[in-house]
Amino acid sequence: MSSLYLLHSHNHAEMNHSAPVSNVQLLLGLLFVLLFTAYIIAVFITNQRYIKWPVFRTVSWTIGIGFALVAVVGPLASNAHTNFTAHMMSHLLLSMIAPIFMAIAKPMTLLLRTANTTLARKLTSILKSRLLKYISHPITAAVLNVGGLWLLYTTNLYTYMHENAFIALFVHFHFFIAGYVFTISIIYFDPVYHQYSYRFRAAVLIAAIAGHDILSKYMYANPPAGVSRQEAEMGSMVMYYAGDWIEVVLIVIFCWQWYKTTKPRRSAAVEFNRDEQVALYGKEG
Repeated sequence: MSSLYLLHSHNHAEMNHSAPVSNVQLLLGLLFVLLFTAYIIAVFITNQRYIKWPVFRTVSWTIGIGFALVAVVGPLASNAHTNFTAHMMSHLLLSMIAPIFMAIAKPMTLLLRTANTTLARKLTSILKSRLLKYISHPITAAVLNVGGLWLLYTTNLYTYMHENAFIALFVHFHFFIAGYVFTISIIYFDPVYHQYSYRFRAAVLIAAIAGHDILSKYMYANPPAGVSRQEAEMGSMVMYYAGDWIEVVLIVIFCWQWYKTTKPRRSAAVEFNRDEQVALYGKEG
């Protein structure tokens, strides 16, 4: 009889435990479905008014939303609640991979293009505000992104997020927002009213990557609260090696943009030298 009672109590606890998880998945899933729907509607509107919106931008947004949904809804999201490796995979999808694709989709450009003049001016003034300047500063974005991870995995916050649905929702929301803001602070696709030099952004990117990698090594030796050593080691390796590959993609995009800005200057310099040679020697060297 006591065994049956314990089994019933365990099953009842699991049911109560799974309910908040399902609610978190539902809310996060709804958020990304709404973002996808809003983007598609905006594409439809702008295609009626102006030159058609590039298809690859829409595809990029769709892929980004898809990765985010995989991270917050379904088997991976459910396993992430009890398995640290699955949790780490969810983190990489939500805060690193999805933001890159969504940044490439230029959502703010699309929004400004779709909005009427009054709304577009208000949005522009918000983008130019001091608050947005502070939040989108590469250093601030890096601290919010990487610093948030250090706070999560080196304190009891990781345990609390699995005990409280509100904290879990907040952590996932922070994962995505911090990852997206950091991404758009490093690679510029949408209009940027507070730009920073490539050298400065490169330095911040290198520091952020170092902070991310050091954290993964730290967790390998010091498992987060409530995580077994075996799971911590596996999850840390996923964070380190898979994270490095994602960071390589970010670096490639960043370097490509940097190269594009320097190429015209080089061409102009070549043209100037050629014209100077013709003027001095009457022929090209």
